[in-house]
Amino acid sequence: MGFIGEFKEFAMKGNVLDMAVGIIIGVAFGGIVNSLVKDIITPPLGLILGKVNFADLFLSLDGKSYASLAAAQAAGAPTINYGLFINTIINFLIVALAIFVVIRQVNAMKRKPAPPEPNTKECDFCKESIPKAAVRCPHCTSDLGD
Repeated sequence: MGFIGEFKEFAMKGNVLDMAVGIIIGVAFGGIVNSLVKDIITPPLGLILGKVNFADLFLSLDGKSYASLAAAQAAGAPTINYGLFINTIINFLIVALAIFVVIRQVNAMKRKPAPPEPNTKECDFCKESIPKAAVRCPHCTSDLGD
């Protein structure tokens, strides 16, 4: 089997396709989480913390003062963008929480199979294990009745 055949066999395995679907859904979910953090969570959080816009929290390394991160970047100033880092941490925490909740629910839905019904019983006379349908014990030869 040549390289192309091996690659085709690898690519068509179920787990590879499942992984591809998972990555695509993960990217879409990442966009939703980014919007949730940027548009829903950080504005009220910034308001609570004294009208702080996390996206504009930065430290200019050239010693000059800039009105916003966009102004510093337009001037070509090197910056440490710790506000964007805070947003990224919030994104991570939300994704981790969502994954935890999903995995917890999937695990809760997985039911443990009921143990199989035993197909043996104990002889009333010699206490040996015998087939459930036995009418005579093969060990002590006692008549088990019904």
